[in-house]
Amino acid sequence: MTYHDKSYKRFFSDPFMVQELLTGFIHEEWVNTLDFSTLETVKNQFITDDFRQREDDIIWRVRSMDGWVYVYLLIEFQSRIDRFMAVRMLTYVSLLYQELIVVA
Repeated sequence: MTYHDKSYKRFFSDPFMVQELLTGFIHEEWVNTLDFSTLETVKNQFITDDFRQREDDIIWRVRSMDGWVYVYLLIEFQSRIDRFMAVRMLTYVSLLYQELIVVA
């Protein structure tokens, strides 16, 4: 993890900063339904079926009128182009969904 990754991870580990991020940049009505007093981090280390460990950046959840909303903050600083970044991101999100299914 690079210096920049660590600093952004620390920055977005603060519930107030996540609230400001959502209310400042997302101008959709559903943001107004969020109860920011319920913001909590979610497990972000997953083991794949072939036993590789994946650690994502930061995953938050916050309660809305309709249930839990998951906020996935994936911050990747690349020193070179990764042609398969979309696949990596899909893997991270899929592992989160898999974990949510197991918990449910």
